Amino acid sequence: MRVALAVALALIASPAVAQTDNNRVPIPLGSKGPPPVGPTPPSLVVEPVAMMIATCDADGDGRTSRDEMHRCLAKSFATIDTGNTGQLGYIAFADWAERYLGDRTALPSPFETDADGDNKITLAELDAKFDQIFARLDVNKDGYLTRAELLTIRAVINPGYEKRKKGKP
Repeated sequence: MRVALAVALALIASPAVAQTDNNRVPIPLGSKGPPPVGPTPPSLVVEPVAMMIATCDADGDGRTSRDEMHRCLAKSFATIDTGNTGQLGYIAFADWAERYLGDRTALPSPFETDADGDNKITLAELDAKFDQIFARLDVNKDGYLTRAELLTIRAVINPGYEKRKKGKP
């Protein structure tokens, strides 16, 4: 009986008889095995500012007009400008960016938005900056931003691939 038990345990622990499921080739115990398969890198991404503009689609038609964007900006600006001063300092602007763009350092930065350099951002300055962004993103120049226009196609999905392909480290 002890011999049979020892033989059974030896067979189970043997690399040649390692337990597998039906879809995999047995991997000898102690070997590294195949490299792990990671998720496919995204080929479509969205800028934080584009993501915010997409949320400004008030009528739900899948496209955002300049008017919808400006109304949305005014509403978001007012939620941070709790003192109703009509301006945001750079720290308050970072609060706005964190809440509406997802990160305190997301673009546009306060430095590029503050057109007159007074260290304060007004709604007019924010509107002007977003108008520039709107114009850049409105590929077909129809005055609306669609989800397709708000997506960015990544040109290089796997950086470093070309170097490895040519035999370089």
